[in-house]
Amino acid sequence: MSTDNLFSFVQQGFRVTLGATASFVESLQDSQKWDENLHKLQTDWEGLTQEWEKKGEETETEARNFVDSVLNQPSDSQNGSSGETSPSSSLTPTSSKTEGDTLQGELQELTAEIAALREELAKSRSDNEAE
Repeated sequence: MSTDNLFSFVQQGFRVTLGATASFVESLQDSQKWDENLHKLQTDWEGLTQEWEKKGEETETEARNFVDSVLNQPSDSQNGSSGETSPSSSLTPTSSKTEGDTLQGELQELTAEIAALREELAKSRSDNEAE
């Protein structure tokens, strides 16, 4: 197996996993979508895999665009808002630290949300097993 094929295979697997995760989160929020995905899972595995790969690719693109916009935001605001000749390095540590704190806070919120969803799913499974 060549390196290009291996990379392509790993990338496809990543996208399918990402798409499946996104679909799973959407399914948790909408019971009709849950039933629809469960039916697809039982009948059309290949079609569902292709759907997940497409959704994963879209999610990956959105995530890259978001990260690029976050990383480019400080340099845009520094160059555009400052008409002075002061060195931009004096502004970078403060803005970088603030952005890092913001991103870290958002990451912690998302992690807490995922943990809550896992707990809810586990509770739902145990309730279904009890019935």
